[in-house]
Amino acid sequence: MHKDMEKQLKGYGLTTAQILYRMPDHPAFLQTYIWQDYDLAPDFPEMRSFLKFWQEKLDGPLHSVRYTHRRLISATEWRSLKGEFILH
Repeated sequence: MHKDMEKQLKGYGLTTAQILYRMPDHPAFLQTYIWQDYDLAPDFPEMRSFLKFWQEKLDGPLHSVRYTHRRLISATEWRSLKGEFILH
C-alpha cells in the first residue's frame, strides 16, 4: 500500500500552510512559501517540525503562518471489497 494512503487511513489529512517570511537581505519585504504535507490535527507534528527546522536552519525570519487542514478519507468512506472487473 502506498505510504500516503497508509497515513490517510491512520487519520492524517492534507495540511497546506502559507508561510510569510522576511527576506534576509531586505527585512522590509515579505516573501511567500507554500508548504503541503499529510499531518495530524489538532497538534500538527509535521508542520511544527518543518517550522522548527525553518527557524533553526534558514535565514528568513518567519512573519506569519496560515494553514488549512482537510481529511481526505474518513472511516465511513473506506470499506473492503472483494472482486475485480477487467476491461479490455
